[in-house]
Amino acid sequence: MEAKAQARFVRVTPQKARRVVDLIRGKQASEAVAVLKFAPQAASEPVRKVVESAIANARVKADRASQAFDEQQLVVTAAFVDEGPTLKRFRPRAQGRASQILKRTSHITVVVAPRDDEKGRAR
Repeated sequence: MEAKAQARFVRVTPQKARRVVDLIRGKQASEAVAVLKFAPQAASEPVRKVVESAIANARVKADRASQAFDEQQLVVTAAFVDEGPTLKRFRPRAQGRASQILKRTSHITVVVAPRDDEKGRAR
């Protein structure tokens, strides 16, 4: 049973967030949290929170379906970053001019699912 978590309008650029998400794609969920906890990138904190939320969502889904839940069996099957709306700001420049500053946002999505015992891969 797969579970999904999403963080929208996160104030980190999608390009920087994708670098972090590429580190955890396909890894075991608990290992992904450990990797993100010690990653030096600033985008690793919101991505870690989304992974932890997806794990919690899987736990709730298993409880509702009266199934056994083992966090060690969860694997990050899908993780991607979409571009959110861009905030446009202006900064004063020399001789009365103004230059545009683009503050980009991201939508971070993580899907976790239990892996198959036979193949060792996610379903």
